[in-house]
Amino acid sequence: MNFSLYIAKRYIFSKSKNNAINIINRIASAGIVIGAMALFVVLSVFSGLKDFSLSFSNNFDPDLKVLAVKGKSFIISKEQELQLLKLEGIAAKSKIIEERVLFMFNGKEEVAVLKGVDSVYSQVNDVKKTLFNGQWLKPETYQVVVGYGISEKLSLGLFDFNSQLEVFVPKSGKGTIENPAEAFNKSTIFPVGIYAINEDLDSKYVFADIGLAQELLEYKPNQVSGIELKLKPNVDEAKLKKQLEAIFNNKVILKNRAQLNDSLYKMLNTENTAVYLIFTLVIILTLFTLAGAIIMMILDKKANLKTLYNLGTEVKDLQKIFLLQGVLLTTFGGLIGLLLGIIIVVIQQYFQLIMITPSLAYPVVFNLQNVVVVLATIFSLGLIASWIASSRVSKKLLD
Repeated sequence: MNFSLYIAKRYIFSKSKNNAINIINRIASAGIVIGAMALFVVLSVFSGLKDFSLSFSNNFDPDLKVLAVKGKSFIISKEQELQLLKLEGIAAKSKIIEERVLFMFNGKEEVAVLKGVDSVYSQVNDVKKTLFNGQWLKPETYQVVVGYGISEKLSLGLFDFNSQLEVFVPKSGKGTIENPAEAFNKSTIFPVGIYAINEDLDSKYVFADIGLAQELLEYKPNQVSGIELKLKPNVDEAKLKKQLEAIFNNKVILKNRAQLNDSLYKMLNTENTAVYLIFTLVIILTLFTLAGAIIMMILDKKANLKTLYNLGTEVKDLQKIFLLQGVLLTTFGGLIGLLLGIIIVVIQQYFQLIMITPSLAYPVVFNLQNVVVVLATIFSLGLIASWIASSRVSKKLLD
């Protein structure tokens, strides 16, 4: 192996008498460098876009959410609340109530989710920083915070005491009601804030005090739709889930942020995989040049190979020369390309040279996972291409 490695190094750094072979070697090396650099930059860009897309929903979605197994709500006892407070992994918890209801303002109607939250909700989800206008609601009031999309659809402003925003919730129970007006629980609410995140979320939620939501839905004081939890850093999520399931006697469903946005995560991961496969195909095509360069080198060094063979070198050792030559070219080219890619990503991350809008830089994220993916891809494909090319060295060729 040391002999084969020595010869392989000599072949890499020495020039061939045939200028065409030298040009092909340079093209192959440049292709590996550019391919590795492009793959790393693209993966870093999609990592940035993924984090950027998820940052919108992260303002609304907790680290962990407790939901009912059956129905829309469940009962939490005082004992269970005390047990939750004793769990070391929980930084903050908030009880919530969610239900789709009807809102009316100046003859306009809109169906959205009424989300009743308690006074500590902002400690679990930092929603206050998403406020576009106004202020966050005060506890035990009829104040609400609406999304920018809902405010536009209803032509709704803040602190408008001349026009009333009304909310209607169907009453629970069975049987027919003679007077349709008696079929709904109704309340007048007062918008004090407008939040703005993205088009979907801005048209989905209206935040209100949990007491108002319980009143409209006729819930009991300890009846909730869910409990949202903020976890402490580096907490063992799997262990915490088991503790929570024990507290609620396995009558709840526990979902983390990824599970709450399952479709979004799947879409982003699918896009990332598709782009990776496309660029991997480009690298495969590039490595055909490497295989061709090695084969040309074999033909150029045919006389030298015959001499080594006649001196007692085995065919498999001669094959190892060109296998190692290809692996070394791939490794050096991949490392150089990766280094260039890291420099480009870091420059964009800190100096924001490329902008999407005048105020928004193109998002990129440097992480070690992308480094490992690029190195593994380049090395494995380079090894395959080198093995295919080196297999051209055979006893028949030498004879």
